[in-house]
Amino acid sequence: MTGPASRFWEVFFELYESLPRQGPGNRACAARAIAMCQGLPPSPAVLDLGCGVGGQTLHLAALLHGALITAIDNHAPSIERLRAAVAERGLSDRVRSMVGDMAHPGLPPESFDLIWSEGALYNLGIDNALRICRELLRPGGYLAFTDAVWRKENPPSEIKASFDFDYPTMGKVADIVAAIGTSRFSLVDHFTLPDEAWWDDFYTPMERRIEELRGRYAGDAEALGVLDQLAKEPKLHQRYSDYYAYEFFVARRG
Repeated sequence: MTGPASRFWEVFFELYESLPRQGPGNRACAARAIAMCQGLPPSPAVLDLGCGVGGQTLHLAALLHGALITAIDNHAPSIERLRAAVAERGLSDRVRSMVGDMAHPGLPPESFDLIWSEGALYNLGIDNALRICRELLRPGGYLAFTDAVWRKENPPSEIKASFDFDYPTMGKVADIVAAIGTSRFSLVDHFTLPDEAWWDDFYTPMERRIEELRGRYAGDAEALGVLDQLAKEPKLHQRYSDYYAYEFFVARRG
């Protein structure tokens, strides 16, 4: 790919691959969701779908001391960064990082006790994602995932257009709860991510990194234009966060 689109993705990944995580979330939210997964075995088999650079993968390894974790993402540089972090922390015997397709992970059915996915299942469509996850979970296994949801009717056009571009089928909490029910999962519980989960490890490092990249690309109008575009996201969140949220859902396979 060449041209403006390729330059966008070049700058996009230079920004996002450097962040602690690629979407909202934090260790406290992960701990809260794990606490809902009652009765996991001492060494649960865990699948992190759409792991990115693995900020939440490392949280899982710390919070589930005996877990054997498989982390999958389709972006090879992100997996390389996660592998380096895993090796640095001495976790290579517990965390296996793979380049793979979330829709076709190529893993044995009914082989996981917990499937984890933060901000990634929407790429598959929620109904399809739930079907894939159900096939991979053992009976009684848990699915814990976050998804963007609307909190209010009639959001301003600026934020509506932003989500329509990336997630046109985005719904409300009730829509996700209904999809969970029709997919033969039992909803355990759900909660809204607090605002610090957007800022501490995501938007604050993002804004800092954008400023660093502006210095690097000071004479490059095309790259600066991409950075201006990417810098809009945290600003929109400051302005319109009461209209949408990320919700953490925990469900159990029967």
